[in-house]
Amino acid sequence: MRVLGVMAVCVLGLSLGACKSANGDGPYEASREERRDTARALELNSQAADVLGSDPRRAEELLREALTADLFCAPAHNNLGVVFLEQGKLYEAAGEFEWARKLLPGHPDPRVNLALVLETAGKTDEALASYEAALEVRPGYLPAIQGAASLAVREGREDERLAEWLAEIAMRGSSERWRLWASSERRHREP
Repeated sequence: MRVLGVMAVCVLGLSLGACKSANGDGPYEASREERRDTARALELNSQAADVLGSDPRRAEELLREALTADLFCAPAHNNLGVVFLEQGKLYEAAGEFEWARKLLPGHPDPRVNLALVLETAGKTDEALASYEAALEVRPGYLPAIQGAASLAVREGREDERLAEWLAEIAMRGSSERWRLWASSERRHREP
């Protein structure tokens, strides 16, 4: 995954137990429920997640096939967004993360990934809002905290939550690198 600024997190391989169901007759919706093959979509998504880092072209093929099997497979939308982000296709990535966000209203990962797209596009206010949306959905969600703190530091923002975020990352950061970074930033900010 592309590292933005000091460090960033992209939530890969979202693996949920089912794809979100939707009813209706919109242009992208199957007119009958039996046309959807959710089990196949989830299997293809799993296969794609396994090769996402090593063979992104194959992962994209598998994810497109998964979405053909079930257009409402939220994990496949999220993972296809990751593929597009890696390829620098920001518009396409944002679209996939929006699909995943709408299909998974209670899950923070699509919001964190959308924030990464927005950061890459230079839309830092919108990126911070997307990190905050992830934290509203799941308070204390470490990837969102790390992303928001990293963005705030890089942008020189004086956010009242920054000290709290840095303390949290220093204690339970997802890697030693994150913990050292947060500790260093905290020391740098002490009076």
